[in-house]
Amino acid sequence: MELHILEHSLKVASIEKEGIQICTHGLIKLAFLASKTRCKFFSLTETPEDYTIIVDTEGFKELPQSEHISVADATWLALNVVSGGGNASNSQPIGVTKIAKSVIAPLADHNISVFMLSTYQTDYILVRERDLPMVMHTLSSEFTLLRVVNGEAVSAHSLGVTNGFVKPKMGELPRPVIHPLSSPSNMFCVTSLDPDTLPSVATLLMDVMFYSGGSKEGGATSEDSTHIRFFSFSLIEGYISLVMDEQTAQRFPNNVLFTSASGELWKMVRIGGQPLGFDECGIVAQISEPLATADIPAYYISTFKFDHALVPEENIQSVIEALRTKSTAH
Repeated sequence: MELHILEHSLKVASIEKEGIQICTHGLIKLAFLASKTRCKFFSLTETPEDYTIIVDTEGFKELPQSEHISVADATWLALNVVSGGGNASNSQPIGVTKIAKSVIAPLADHNISVFMLSTYQTDYILVRERDLPMVMHTLSSEFTLLRVVNGEAVSAHSLGVTNGFVKPKMGELPRPVIHPLSSPSNMFCVTSLDPDTLPSVATLLMDVMFYSGGSKEGGATSEDSTHIRFFSFSLIEGYISLVMDEQTAQRFPNNVLFTSASGELWKMVRIGGQPLGFDECGIVAQISEPLATADIPAYYISTFKFDHALVPEENIQSVIEALRTKSTAH
């Protein structure tokens, strides 16, 4: 298998809910007028706490300086696992469950913090740029490492990244789940749409992204306190990915969203009882390893404060039980 180190230098930031209005102009430009920017990697995820944005350094210039925006230290790089040759966009994606043991766990064992973004098309593993030599050292025995330069994949080692590291001895202990887990009542769908249809749903998408969290959510919350606000939009190298709950998806016209023939719905596991720190390692591994062992497919989205795993609706009870067992057993 190949591990592609994408060429985007990324920033991860949190925008407070009350500060979203001052950022809307830049965010609309990034989401709907990509040709007017030089941005190639943009993702915006709304949770009950905040908006998390992952954007390349070109796109980051579109955002204002504001006390409402917190930026994670360091520059991040996106890794993408693909099977078969070709570039990441047309190769077969592997899925977070399949890369748990080969990528996520070894990085956690080497105390390398990762930030996950699953999309409809593929999974991105974000690592700090300064950790790249250690990342390459850790994964070089398992993968062909390729660095994407001007759209072309070239051998990463030919770019002069050296790795004179000694591999630390790994313990054989299983990784306990140390953070509280919750599962909202909403059902979610992971979908996409053709960028050519974006103008036809732009008004609806803007409403969903920026304006529909207020009164309607109040109604939902009073009926059901476990129903949460969660919406994710990604536009990465020309591909759009959307994660939204079932009710939001029903607002879109028929035949605009790509959905699987089964119309599969996903349940969410939220990880964290308080904001998770960027320096803590192994959170993704704690969750993804048991899912991989049970061969349960999953999408995984890290945000600035919490992590989110989406699993098929029929698996949610066994997932919660497996993870809770791990959290109490240690």
